[in-house]
Amino acid sequence: MALAALWLLAGLLAVRQAAVVLRLPPERRFSDLETWIGENGVLHVRGSLYDTDRFTGTPFSGLALKPLTKAAEHALGIFWTFGTLLLVVAVALVAARALPGPLTRRAKLLAPPVAVILTVLSLPVRNTFTLGQTSIIPVLLVLLGCCLPAIARGPGRASGILVGVAAALQPAVLLFAPLLWLTGRRRAAVTTGVTFAACTALAWAAMPDDSWTYWVHHLAGAGLGEKPDGLANQSLHGLLLRVGLRGPLELALYAPLALAVTVVGLRRAARYAKDGQPLLATAITGCVAVAVSPTAWQHQQLWILLAVAGRVGKRRADRLVWPVLVVLVMTLPSTILVPANPVLGPLGENAPLLAALAAGCVVPFLSRDSALWDEPLPTPVAEPQRGRFSWVPLLGFFKRSLNRPNLLLELMLIRVFYWAYSFVRAQAPDSRTLAESHGRQIIGIEEFLHIDVEHGFNHFVAGTGWLADSMDYYYGTFHFLVPLSLLGFLYLRRPATYRWARTALGFATLMALVGFWVYPLAPPRLMPGRGFIDTANGPQDLSNPDFGALTELSNQYAAMPSLHIGWSLWCGVVIAIVAPKLWMKALGMLYPVLTFSVIIGTANHYVLDALGGAFVVASGFAIQYALTGPGRGTLAVIPGARGESDALKPEPVRAGG
Repeated sequence: MALAALWLLAGLLAVRQAAVVLRLPPERRFSDLETWIGENGVLHVRGSLYDTDRFTGTPFSGLALKPLTKAAEHALGIFWTFGTLLLVVAVALVAARALPGPLTRRAKLLAPPVAVILTVLSLPVRNTFTLGQTSIIPVLLVLLGCCLPAIARGPGRASGILVGVAAALQPAVLLFAPLLWLTGRRRAAVTTGVTFAACTALAWAAMPDDSWTYWVHHLAGAGLGEKPDGLANQSLHGLLLRVGLRGPLELALYAPLALAVTVVGLRRAARYAKDGQPLLATAITGCVAVAVSPTAWQHQQLWILLAVAGRVGKRRADRLVWPVLVVLVMTLPSTILVPANPVLGPLGENAPLLAALAAGCVVPFLSRDSALWDEPLPTPVAEPQRGRFSWVPLLGFFKRSLNRPNLLLELMLIRVFYWAYSFVRAQAPDSRTLAESHGRQIIGIEEFLHIDVEHGFNHFVAGTGWLADSMDYYYGTFHFLVPLSLLGFLYLRRPATYRWARTALGFATLMALVGFWVYPLAPPRLMPGRGFIDTANGPQDLSNPDFGALTELSNQYAAMPSLHIGWSLWCGVVIAIVAPKLWMKALGMLYPVLTFSVIIGTANHYVLDALGGAFVVASGFAIQYALTGPGRGTLAVIPGARGESDALKPEPVRAGG
C-alpha cells in the first residue's frame, strides 16, 4: 500500500507540474525556449546567437536545437513539457538504480518513487519546466555514463561519448573527465575529451562567429544571461561579486578558490567512486561544477539534490540531517529556510552554493567498509507501558526515544513548521462578514452562560495606564519567548521530555490551524458597535474592511482557538511535570492564568477562545499519549529527565530504531 501510495503521489506531482506549465500565459511559458525558437527567436534569425545575450547555451546546443524550429509552436510546447517530464523521471530512476548496495527489498521498491517525488519537487526541475531549459539532458547523460552499471562497467567508449556530449551542452560537465581518469577509467576520460572536442569543432565549423563569441569573447558563456552578481548565480564567482569584489582582485581570489574546491572535490569524488558509491561521486563532482563555474543558474543545480545519496552520521538519529537539509535547500525558497534579516538572510540567499561546497569539500560521508554503514549507533528507547486507564486505546506506533535529538535537524524542522503555521494562518478565510457573524455568536453564547466579562475587564485595563502598557508588552513578547525558552531548557536538560512535549505542542498547533480555517472569528477589538478598546494598536477604522495597515501583518480573524492560551497552558503543564519544587509548579501554572487575563484585558480574545486553546492543547497531549503511551514511569531512566547521569537502567529500556 505504501508503494502504491508513493507511485500515485509521484504521478500526481508530475502531472501537476506539467499542468502548471501548460496553464501559464504564453508570454510566461518557456521564456528561454521562446527566446531560442520563437517567431523572432535567435535560432530563426541569420545573425549571431548572442546578439541579445539571452541565449546562454553553447553553439553546439544551438546547433542541436535548430531542427526544433520546424515544429509548430503549440505542439512544441506540449512536446517539450512531456519530453522534459520523461527526462526528469529517467534521471530519478537512474539515480535510484545507482544507489550503493546492498539494499533491502523494501528500499529497492521505495527508492524509485521517492526519487521521482524529490526530483519533481526540486527547484531546479521546476525552473527547467517553466523556462523550457535543456539542463536536464547533461545530468541524464552523465548519470547514464558514470552510474548505470551496464554502461559504466563497459570498455569506456560509451561512457566517454555520453559525458562528452553532456560537456558540449554544458561545459562545466567537463570536470567529469578528470574524475573518470582518477578512478582508472582512462579510456572513458580520453573519449570524453575527444567527443567534447568533436562536438565543439562541429559547431565551430557550422557557426564560426558564434563559436568565437561564446568561447573567446564571453569566456565560455560567462558573460551571457542575467547579471552574474545576482542571487540566481549560485557560484563562487557570483558570491564574490555580491560581496563587492570586482576586476583583477575578484579574479585573483576566485581562481585559487576554484582550484582548491576542484582539487579537494575531485579527490573526494574519486575516493567514493572507488568505494562503490558512483552516484555520490557523480553528485560531488556536479556540486564542484556548480561552485567553480562562472555562472550556475538554478536550472543547473540538480547535482546538489543527488548528494542525498551520501550517508552521514554515526548515530541513527543523525542520519536524516544531511538528506533533510539538502531536500529543504533544493525545494524551498531561501525566505522559508531562514528569516530574512541581515544576519541570517545571506545564509539563505546562498544556501545552494553552501550546500554544494559542503557536499564537495566538507561533509564526511561514510565509506561502505565502515562498521556504521549498515548499523549506526541505535537510539535508546523505552519499552511500551500499560496505561493507567484500560479504556484509553494506546496505538503504540512509536516507542519513546530516550536520547537527545539532533539539534540542527530540530532547528530546521521548527523553522519550516513555523513558516507553514504562519502561511496557513495568513491564508485562512478572512471574510469580515463571516468573522463578525461568528463573533456575534460567541458573544451570544457567553451572554447566555453569563461569562461575558470581556467588555468590563477591557475598559478597566484601558483606564489603568500602567496595567494596559504592561499587558500590551506581555501580549507581544511572552507568547513566543516563554515557549521557546522552555523548549531550549528541555532540549538541554530533559531530552526525552523535550521529545514528547514538542510533539504534543506540534499536534496542538496543527489542530489550531484547523480551527482558524473552519471558524474565522473577529476578536473583540474588531467587533463594530461593541465598544471594545484595542489597547495595543489604538482605535481601528472599523468602516475600512482592511482596518489599516494592521491586517498586512497577519490574519486578524484567526482568533478561535487562542494559541496564546494554548501555548501558555502547554508551558504550564510541562513546567508542572518537570519542575522539582512545588512553588515552581505553581508558578508554571500561574503563567496561563496571567495570559488569560492579558488576552481578555487587551480585547484580543473571548473567554470561549481560551477554552478552545485549552481544548487543542489537551487534544495534543492526548494524541501524543495514544501514539507513544505513558511516559511517567520512564522518567527515572530518561537521560537527564530527573537530573541524574546519562546512565540508563537496563530493565525497561532497550536499543532500537
